[in-house]
Amino acid sequence: MRKTYSIEVDCAACALKCEDAIKKMAEVEDCQINFMTQKMTIVAENPDALVKAIVKTARKVEPDFSINE
Repeated sequence: MRKTYSIEVDCAACALKCEDAIKKMAEVEDCQINFMTQKMTIVAENPDALVKAIVKTARKVEPDFSINE
C-alpha cells in the first residue's frame, strides 16, 4: 500500500538523510521525501501502523522531523 503524509523537515539534506534511514527499515518497501512540497510517500504493508516507528527512525538523524496529522 502506498500512502502520502504531510511532514515537516528543515532542509533538503536532512530530508535525504531521513529518507535513507526510513528505507532501511525492514517493514518499509520504499520511501520518497519531497522537501519542496513537504510530503513523504511510504510503500509498506500497513503504513499507518508504522508512523511512530518512522518518526523515531527519522528523528535519529534529524531531531526536528515530524509528521503532520
